[in-house]
Amino acid sequence: MKDTASYADIPGTYVMDGAHCRHGYHLNMFCMSLNKKSNRESFRGDEKAYLGRFPMTPAQRQAVIARDWLGMLRLGGNIYYTFKLAIFDGISMQAVGGLMSGISEAEFQQIMVAGGKNPAGDPNKRKR
Repeated sequence: MKDTASYADIPGTYVMDGAHCRHGYHLNMFCMSLNKKSNRESFRGDEKAYLGRFPMTPAQRQAVIARDWLGMLRLGGNIYYTFKLAIFDGISMQAVGGLMSGISEAEFQQIMVAGGKNPAGDPNKRKR
C-alpha cells in the first residue's frame, strides 16, 4: 500500500487515515476477536487455522505469526488492536515498544521515564 498523503514523509509514522484503516480492517478485527475467551483458546490451539477465518493478506498473516509488531502497523494494524495480541502473549506495552524500537524493554522504559525521545529537529522531511 502506497501512502501518498501529505504526512507520508514523516519517518516511522503510520497514520490511521481512511485508506490505512481499510487496509488493516481484517487484521484489526482478528485482534479484536481475542477479547473473547473462546477465540483465544481457538487461536492458541491452531494459530494458522484460526487466522484463516479472517480475509487478511498473506503479509498480514505472516506478521501475526512472526509477531512482527512494527510490520503489523505498516500493514494497517492499529496499535490499540494489535496490543490485544501482545496481551494474549503476556507481553507488556513497554516490551512491544522496545521490540519496535530495536531496544530492550528496560531501555524503552527508561526513555519513557525520562520524558520520551528528544528528537533533534523536525523529523518531517518537508521544508516549511
